[in-house]
Amino acid sequence: MATDIRHVYRGTFIHSTQQTALEILEDSLLGVDTEGKIAFIEKGEELDNLLHNFGFRPSDVTQLAEHEFFMPGMVDTHIHASQYSYSGTSLDLPLLQWLVTYTFPVESRFKDLDFANRVYTQVVKRTLRNGTTTACYFATIHTDASLLLGQIANDFGQRALVGKVCMDKNSAVKHYKETSHESQEETCRFIAELLNKKYPLVKPVVTPRFALSCTGALLGQLGAIAKNNNLHIQSHISENVEEVKLVMETFPESKSYTDVYYKCNLLTNKTVMAHGCYLTDEELALFRETGASLSHCPNSNISLCSGFLNVRNALNHKVKVGLGTDVAGGYSASMLDAIRSALETSKVLTIQDPEHETLTFEEVFRLATLGGSQALALDDQIGNFEIGKDFDAMRVNVAAPDGPVDLIQSGGPKFNLEKFLNCGDDRNIVEVFVAGRRVVPFPEHQQ
Repeated sequence: MATDIRHVYRGTFIHSTQQTALEILEDSLLGVDTEGKIAFIEKGEELDNLLHNFGFRPSDVTQLAEHEFFMPGMVDTHIHASQYSYSGTSLDLPLLQWLVTYTFPVESRFKDLDFANRVYTQVVKRTLRNGTTTACYFATIHTDASLLLGQIANDFGQRALVGKVCMDKNSAVKHYKETSHESQEETCRFIAELLNKKYPLVKPVVTPRFALSCTGALLGQLGAIAKNNNLHIQSHISENVEEVKLVMETFPESKSYTDVYYKCNLLTNKTVMAHGCYLTDEELALFRETGASLSHCPNSNISLCSGFLNVRNALNHKVKVGLGTDVAGGYSASMLDAIRSALETSKVLTIQDPEHETLTFEEVFRLATLGGSQALALDDQIGNFEIGKDFDAMRVNVAAPDGPVDLIQSGGPKFNLEKFLNCGDDRNIVEVFVAGRRVVPFPEHQQ
């Protein structure tokens, strides 16, 4: 029986594979079935065969314009939805002082569901407009507000992992912490209620804030909860020097920061850890062994003067790496900014050490798409244009009217992609699709 086809597009498709950082498919036909999955991707000359095999009409084919292309939707592997209200400000302190002065006071406001609704609606809309089809969100310690973030992501059609933050240690802002028991109970309630909603694209992620915010007992309990429910895990690791030093003082029985999480069963093939600037080669080997991944957050690493992650070294250790905006340590909610910051960080490392092999824009494009899907253990569903995967994609017009890019010469698809990655913004993103459903432009009732 022929697959029912909902959409067919003809034009240029650009994506990454495991073997190739950049694959450009010119004059190709891509079909999306009624389940939102990619049914075929073939050369344009196969149109007649496809018409016969899949039963659609020539008039069903949407033709892309000359300067347009499809690329996979971008995957933000680390973003604090609850910090969006002050993104672009308050970047004058290092990490631990920044958390106490700016972050915890704002996050404590999310017990107010009206405030939470306002912020979470804006961050989901903004990231979708920026081409983020999948986001791995930190919320706050408040269960009901965290559930609301899941509902909003579902309503707008964004694929999301949502984490209720767990922290039973916080002497700085006394009203913004839980007891170990509360954290465990509320995490279980959050997981049960979110799963019970049966949202097709929104799932819970177990979220200890980081080792300094949690007792060893709570970390162990969260590891068990994740294992028993086969859930994703997210946290932070080795972000700045002071943090690493304090972790080693707090957990003297552990060999390393990574070992703290490892002993608590928090390093799995569904774990994503943000930053990793100061991980040793031995720690990277443990990431590789457990299948845990790193979220590279270059804007935040620089904005809070935290450090640099040597992505080349992580990749050489065969560690999975994706990109994160890390709002609001990172001041931009755009994955295009994460791409640019990742390239700049790699070039700074080459300035410091000419032997360092700089990342190419093609490699960073892969980190933002397929790499992110691998980091979140979702690469069987998303990340590129393979048959059977969900159609998570953005339609880009480099020559969009009133857009930020002036196309003075025509250089072909690779030229257009590099232009967009370095100079483009949401004005170039004509449409965004998640699981085959068009989510941008927003329907009238969501504008």
